[in-house]
Amino acid sequence: MLHRSWLGPALLGLTLITAFRVVSLHFATADIFVDEAQYWFWGQDLAFGYYSKPPMIGWVIRAFTEIGGSDTAFWIRLPAPLLHAATALILGAIAARHIGHRAAIATALGYATLPMVAVGSFLISTDTVMFPFLAGALYCYLRIFEDDRRQWLILTGVLLGFAFLSKYAALYYVIMACLTAVAFRQYRPNWGQTGTILGVFLITISPNILWNIANGLSTIEHTLDNADWVRDPGSRASLNFAGLTEFFLAQFAVFGPVVFGWLLVLGWRAARGGLTLFQAAMLLFSLPIIVLVCLQAILSEAYANWAAAAYVAGSLVVFSALVTRPNWLKASFVINGFLCLFLPIAMIFADRMTLGQDRLLMSRYVGLDELSDQIFDVAARNDQTTIVARKRDILADLFYTGRDKPFDIAAAPHKGRAPNHYALSYSFQPNPDQPTVLYVIESKRSLPCDGTKVADIISDAGKYRDEPYSAYIVPNTCWN
Repeated sequence: MLHRSWLGPALLGLTLITAFRVVSLHFATADIFVDEAQYWFWGQDLAFGYYSKPPMIGWVIRAFTEIGGSDTAFWIRLPAPLLHAATALILGAIAARHIGHRAAIATALGYATLPMVAVGSFLISTDTVMFPFLAGALYCYLRIFEDDRRQWLILTGVLLGFAFLSKYAALYYVIMACLTAVAFRQYRPNWGQTGTILGVFLITISPNILWNIANGLSTIEHTLDNADWVRDPGSRASLNFAGLTEFFLAQFAVFGPVVFGWLLVLGWRAARGGLTLFQAAMLLFSLPIIVLVCLQAILSEAYANWAAAAYVAGSLVVFSALVTRPNWLKASFVINGFLCLFLPIAMIFADRMTLGQDRLLMSRYVGLDELSDQIFDVAARNDQTTIVARKRDILADLFYTGRDKPFDIAAAPHKGRAPNHYALSYSFQPNPDQPTVLYVIESKRSLPCDGTKVADIISDAGKYRDEPYSAYIVPNTCWN
């Protein structure tokens, strides 16, 4: 039964949290990060797929920058807090229907204050775009076991397809639904329902599949690069216990120390039959994903956010349980809430908040624009209209910072399969009318041809403080 009394308090809390985040975004001094710049760049050329990710994030950023009439960091990042607020409301609705109004409020506000959500509300990512679709698909999927109206089947397939078009990690939920169906008869759709969901899902994702086929399976190849051991298990797979430990411990930071700790405790209790049917089912939508990524971590490596899809259903499990344990619930809100307050302040003062020895606390997100502006100044002083760079980080910001500048930007040609979007789509092509170009390369690297060094490009603070670059004038045949 759906308890509607949760909606007012949850909506009030989410409105305050989201408004605080949006206002903070307006005053943030952190530069657009490498991945964000790339997602923005994808949105300038709308397509059904891109080099390393499916297309939804490019579409979303393009929509918001069109609405705002601006390509500033604020409009690029604005979807992030709004999408997380939407996800929180959907999870609250699931909790209200299956547990009660107190669990709904705790789940909605608990999700909104998770560390990964706090970070994801300021740095837009594919996880952020995937989450509301994934939560929506889960809501609709659970509804088919209450009534068999066709609309829930269709919506499940469509929303799961949109989640897939945001990030391929959405496929985890197909696997988890199968596990849950095997484990619990009450969550077992019939063959007709299963066929409808999968059929709609395949139709929804078909444009991206066709794009991949037409583009040499680019995104799929990149996904295989991330899990590189699958290409040649005999030579590439290894037992990386350090990587496993690092990934596992990082989950306490991603989900929050109290919340992740309780997820593990509830997993242990589930094995002993100590959870409700709904909690046990949601646990199967969560813990196996973490186990799979742990397997990837021990065989090769895994980044901390690779199991993020687990924490959509994971939030439902933990916060529904912590409602009956108020001290632990308060502890989770205190710890996670501190980060929710601290992070916006750090983003606002990213260009001046230091952490010992005058090193910026948010140095990773500062100095990118400054380096690009130095490169543009060098190019202008030396009458060069084409800038070539080798490294993806530099190219990403050159394209973003130089969006309104009169320079052509290109990636240095690469032998073999292109290592990034810029090398694939913007590899340098010699122009007979421009016999020389400006080539920007790490100072420690050697040139592939003879050239004249015209500047050292050094950043006093931020991301490139300890990574100097050099600019050379080289012939347009340098890479022949």
